[in-house]
Amino acid sequence: MATVLLVRHGRSTANATGMLAGRMDGVTLDEAGRDQAALTGELLAAVPLAAVVSSPLERCRETSQFILDRQRQAPDAPVESDLTECDYGQWQGRQLSELVTENLWSVVQSQPSAVTFPDGESLAAMQTRSVAAIRRHDAAFEAEHGPNAVWAAVSHGDIIKSVLADALGMHLDLFQRINVGPASVSIVRYGGPRPSVYAINTEAGDLSWLAKGISAGDAAVGGGSGHQTSATKSA
Repeated sequence: MATVLLVRHGRSTANATGMLAGRMDGVTLDEAGRDQAALTGELLAAVPLAAVVSSPLERCRETSQFILDRQRQAPDAPVESDLTECDYGQWQGRQLSELVTENLWSVVQSQPSAVTFPDGESLAAMQTRSVAAIRRHDAAFEAEHGPNAVWAAVSHGDIIKSVLADALGMHLDLFQRINVGPASVSIVRYGGPRPSVYAINTEAGDLSWLAKGISAGDAAVGGGSGHQTSATKSA
């Protein structure tokens, strides 16, 4: 199968003020978030991307543009509604410092699979739609561009955490153990006997090895020799 780079949007104006933005309009990257997104665009410049798929929310589309601007050839750039932020219902637009006093907060922390936000979405439904969207696009890009295709999905923290939990075979109740920072990159390859997770929450390094694609197959006993980067080539 193809390889997907799960990219969280850069820091938003809501992140900076401690607000749970959800699907609110007008939430954009702040100055720090634009700098973060620019660095991610630079990080991914060494990887020819088949596509950059974005959540429809503005902060993700802004982040996507920073990535697209650093690509040598223009990849596809579709918007995917199933990668949009969780519908937090009545929690949307409130301060996290207020929400921590709600009884539901402790359930969000310890048993996410049981959570449905008031007048909003359940975390289980959020995971189902987002994983399905990632797998659907992944299969389509492999069919179009071949098994070495690499593409990026720009989305939100809880969305990416839920996708990673699925790829890791973790129950949704454990997904709060995963951290996904602003403009970070996580790498997943589907296909074979199981999904393979190559990176979580990375913000730096040399990803040029992705340009050659990832070979499918069994897991390397003992960890294997790793991937050859420009640094190891010159060593």
